[in-house]
Amino acid sequence: MVKFARRERGVKVLKAVSSPLRLKILNLVFDKSSLSYTELMNSLNMNPSRDAGRFAYHLKFLLKADLLEADTESKKYVLTELGKMVLDIADRVEKKADKPRGMLVRTSHFTLEEFDANKIANSLIKEAKVPPELAKKAAKETEKRLRKSKTKYLTAPLIREVVNTILIEKGFEDFRHKLTSLISAKDTGRDSATILSKAGKNVLSEYTLLNVFPRDISDAHISGAIHVTALGTWILRPHEVMHDLRFFLKHGLKKVSPLQLFSEPPHSFESALSTIFSVLLYTNRETDMQTCNFFNVFLAPFMKDADVVAVKAKKAIGPHGKICGKYGDFAEESQLLATLIIDLFIEESSSKPLLNPKLVLKINKEALKDQKGAKAPVFSSFGCKLEADLTGDWETDTLRTGCLGMVTVNLPRVVQESEKDSNKFFEILKERFEMAARALKIKYRAIKQYGKYLFPFLTQKLNGDIYFRIEYCSRIVNFAGFKEAVESFCGNSLSSEDTINFAEKLVKNLLVFKRKLSRRYGKRLFPSILCSLESSVKLAQLDIEKYGVAKVKFSGTREKPFYSTTRRLNLELGDFPYISSEQLELEQKLKGLSVGGNLSIIELSDNEFHPMQLMKLTEHLVRNEFVEFFTYNRVSTYCDSCRKSWFGVLHKCPSCGSMSTLTKFDRFTST
Repeated sequence: MVKFARRERGVKVLKAVSSPLRLKILNLVFDKSSLSYTELMNSLNMNPSRDAGRFAYHLKFLLKADLLEADTESKKYVLTELGKMVLDIADRVEKKADKPRGMLVRTSHFTLEEFDANKIANSLIKEAKVPPELAKKAAKETEKRLRKSKTKYLTAPLIREVVNTILIEKGFEDFRHKLTSLISAKDTGRDSATILSKAGKNVLSEYTLLNVFPRDISDAHISGAIHVTALGTWILRPHEVMHDLRFFLKHGLKKVSPLQLFSEPPHSFESALSTIFSVLLYTNRETDMQTCNFFNVFLAPFMKDADVVAVKAKKAIGPHGKICGKYGDFAEESQLLATLIIDLFIEESSSKPLLNPKLVLKINKEALKDQKGAKAPVFSSFGCKLEADLTGDWETDTLRTGCLGMVTVNLPRVVQESEKDSNKFFEILKERFEMAARALKIKYRAIKQYGKYLFPFLTQKLNGDIYFRIEYCSRIVNFAGFKEAVESFCGNSLSSEDTINFAEKLVKNLLVFKRKLSRRYGKRLFPSILCSLESSVKLAQLDIEKYGVAKVKFSGTREKPFYSTTRRLNLELGDFPYISSEQLELEQKLKGLSVGGNLSIIELSDNEFHPMQLMKLTEHLVRNEFVEFFTYNRVSTYCDSCRKSWFGVLHKCPSCGSMSTLTKFDRFTST
């Protein structure tokens, strides 16, 4: 009987809101909080003499359904709790039944999300301490105005402007003032430099998307089809600089800005180190990364007071910037300096992993045989590769230049959009490659035009010759999720024959695209697979949001998904550690993705190896040219309390038993 009574009441409520007029009455009372009989009639544009009977009928229906009640003190009608609930449900049903397309919001993380008025209300309550009832009304009014504007996609600043306008119109200036805050509460615990840097990059990212890129590139970045690395500094500076230290060892430091000191060419080993430190310091303001090639070789002449075959025959610049023979004359000093640097790194990382700066060791077949040979390419620590492919001169092509920028293409997204149709897949892929190339060309033009103002240290001149050769920079089109994409497309692991064949076909097509697009977008436009934590996590998360976790193939866990942006090799254990022939053969087949750079990661896991075992493996890989550029990686855990490190991931310190002081170190986590 009770159940039947409840159902009868439910039917009465549904009947009450089945009339458009009654629903309009409820919405009017919600918007104004309370309205009198006369105010309601006027708001509905009803004639008191002609429409009084009809209005009274509908009002009584709402009162009997317990959706409205009369306030005896104010003599006005207000919504009951049931009325508020019914109105909220009706609003949600209406949105569900007629879900409008095009109301998308570009978030502060530069992703597209569906508009949700509840987020506005929650933000008003949390940030400006607006009462919940008022926050809901403001959010509803904001949604109404934004839908009326028919904007294709919205931005957070635009929504905030509309909300602020509504608050001012309703006389809530105090709430509006609290909402117009430039610094997020979560940023207040950071230092001022970090906050300023983050705020500046966010503003510049927004500016680049709105005013620099064409709409298709901006939309592709926001939606996750591509990812522009370091968007906040895209039009301000190059991604990486490959230094030629001889320039500064010979000429010293010129005063090119008020923030920089002048210094003569160094006269001793100590002053040479000081000069190099200043170069790195000044350059750090003008680029994201920097590499000092032939560090020990170029410093070797200064070791007289206190190999790299390619530079042995070059004239050696020594103390006071004077020529003092050839670099080949300083082989002993060069090797001694290399040994000292390695020893220093070992000492500094004995207790805690030393992640920065990174040390690049150049070993080739000729060096192992102690014979002269061909000039090897130059690599940066993150894998960017430069060789004598433009002018044929290794100094011009590899030093005093670098990497202009990197745009990452989301390969698994291409698989999803192509619906595993091969022709469609390569058609979309070519379009994304070209889009990435256009973004890089836009960066080149901006930096070329304003470089002398943006980075005066790098663009300093000597006899009319600019130090940094931006026109020789490589332009990297990176690919995230290569492994996941080919496995998803073929439905098999990368070890299967059909998947390997498709992977080879993919690489060949990328090289064809590269050759065709290089004519228009620069000779050093290179496809690559380079480590990019920034894109690997973001792109996987966006795809899972778009297609659902069941339809997306990703690495990592459901809680921490990512797409691979590295090439990993697993060690097999035998008489000495080795890499299986299958893995090395696959590396050779995919070598086309190494033209712009690569960094193969050899995982050591939790196994302990004698240094000579790894040296033997290194020699084997170098002699046979199996892998061009590689690094060993091991996950370790560091205890801040007892200052000790252990292999693997630990949850409790074996030495002091502490749990809260442990930090996990993995150079390539989530990549």
